[in-house]
This record gives sequence, structure tokens and C-alpha cells, in this order.
Amino acid sequence: MFTFILRRVLQLPLILFGISVLIFGLTQFLSADIRAASFAQSEKQAQPAFIAGIIERYHLDADFFTQYRIWLEQVFHGNLGYSRTAHLPVVEALAIKIPATMELALVAIVVIALFGISVGILTAVTRNSWFDHTIRVLSIIAYGFPTFVVGIFVITVFYGILQWFEPGRINTILSLTAGLPTTDGFLFFPSLFAGKWDIVLDLIKHLFMPVLTLTFVISPQLIQVVRSNVIDVLRQDYVRTAKAKGLPTTAIVVKHALRNALIPVITVLGSILIGLLSGSIITETIFIYPGVGLWASQAAQTIDIPSVIGFALFAATTVTLINLLVDIFYGIIDPRIRYE
Repeated sequence: MFTFILRRVLQLPLILFGISVLIFGLTQFLSADIRAASFAQSEKQAQPAFIAGIIERYHLDADFFTQYRIWLEQVFHGNLGYSRTAHLPVVEALAIKIPATMELALVAIVVIALFGISVGILTAVTRNSWFDHTIRVLSIIAYGFPTFVVGIFVITVFYGILQWFEPGRINTILSLTAGLPTTDGFLFFPSLFAGKWDIVLDLIKHLFMPVLTLTFVISPQLIQVVRSNVIDVLRQDYVRTAKAKGLPTTAIVVKHALRNALIPVITVLGSILIGLLSGSIITETIFIYPGVGLWASQAAQTIDIPSVIGFALFAATTVTLINLLVDIFYGIIDPRIRYE
């Protein structure tokens, strides 16, 4: 197992190197004046009067390899430029925005996984029943709706007409008066562990509709994968033998069928988590949720190149790391994969 994990980890630097070359290569289509903003470390340095000096200092008119080496040195030193959108260095902006996105993604993936796996198993066990047919039809309908369409409907009805919820991450007055338990950007889990239930309830109220929208749009894919895999496993000989021995259906599904049906499910959950973290732009923009996706959306609209590059690096790194974790889980669940 250690060798299997080590091989996957050793591939990581090579993949990240390729991603950095690709992202930096795409910036070469921009003029040197625009690329110079990626090297500014303050709002003052990002002003046009300092651009010529940055171009000369960082050799932005040199060949590709020289520029890439200098840019990579700056990245390793934590300099991704200055974000005009956040009025902060890009690294500081990422450190502030990422925790909000992670909380939304983690709460959403837990809800989606619990709902999708439970309903998928029930539809597989009750195959061809009225429940199975109803869920399949609803899944096809829900899967056809884009996130922004559902989000706009939810915003109009529950935020605009009924006024049951408010956009954002936390009530402004509560954030000023309740004494937030953390300064590192995370709110939900520190508040939960500190027993600050007024903050926890307000955070849940703000997360409820974004998570419900994501569950409505994403869980049908998971339901179908779980259903088809559990049905395939239930057809295996060892399951028939277990049934012949008189084992209850619940024990057969939980102890025998579910484990073997998990590998494709983990693949789907990994893809969903990647989408929730790196593809958070649409959800956060619709619900004005102050995470890295909303920041990237605003940066793209104002052509804030350093912020866009910072988001691209965050998204690419997220995809790579989650794929690594999925590979490791594969090895844990199915030992045969370690020897391939």
C-alpha cells in the first residue's frame, strides 16, 4: 500500500509542473503590460506608472523559458500579484476566500452523498417498483436543469417573494455582535465545536438554499450510478448464495453488495467534489456567497488577470489533489488495483 501511495504522490510534481506551464503559456497571449500586474505586490505597484519598471525587473520581454523561471520563483515565494478585485495580494485573497468555498463544498458533498447513495440503494433494492420509476423520472428531469436556472428560480421565490432567506454567508449584524470564533476564514465548524449555536443556525440558514440547489441538480447523477452498480452486484453468485442462506436483504446490501459497488461511486463523488470546489463560480455568483468562485467571477468581469491566474492555479491544484485522494481510496477499497 505504501508503494502504491508513493507512486501516486511522486506523479504529483510532474502533473503540477505541466499545469503551471499550461497556465503560464496561456498568459503569453496577453501583452507585457497586462502580464506585469501578476508581479505587483501592492495596489501602488499595480498602477500604470510602475508597469515599465516591473517589465524590466522581471524580464517580461525575454524568451518564454526565462519568463517562466522568474514567474515560478515568484509563485514559490508566494507572489501571485495584486488583486484589484479584493484590494489584497492574490495569496491573501485566496486565503480569505477559500475557507468559505470549502465549507459550502463540504456541507454540500455530505448532503449529496447521503441523499444520493441512500436513494440509489433504495431504487436498486426496489427495482421496477413505483418508487423506482418515480425516482428515475424525477432524476432525469432534475439532471436536465442547469444550476443557474434552478438558482434563479430559488432566488426569485424563496429570497424575493417569500423572503425566507437572505443572500451571503452570514447576517451582517450577527457577524458584528456575536463574536466570530475564528480569524482564519472558517466559520461553520469552529462555531459548531465552540457551541455558538446562534452563528451555526444563521450559517445553516445561508447555506440551505445553495446546498439544496446543488443537491437537486447533482444528486441524480449519483443516484443513477449507485442504482446501476448495486443492481449489478446483487446479480452476482455470492449474493445469490447469501440470499439462499436466508440472510436479510439489509445485511446482504450493507455487508456484501455496497462495498463492491463503491468504486464507481467514489469516482463520481470525487468528480462532484472537484466540481463543487473548482466550479463554484455559478453557485456563489447566484447566491452572492463570498467564496473564491464569486471573487473569480468578479475578477473576470473586470479583467483582473492576477486574480484569474490565482483562481486557475487553485482550481488546477484542487483537481489534482482530489484525483490523488480518489486513487488512494481505490487502493484501500480494492487491493487488486495496487498490483496493476
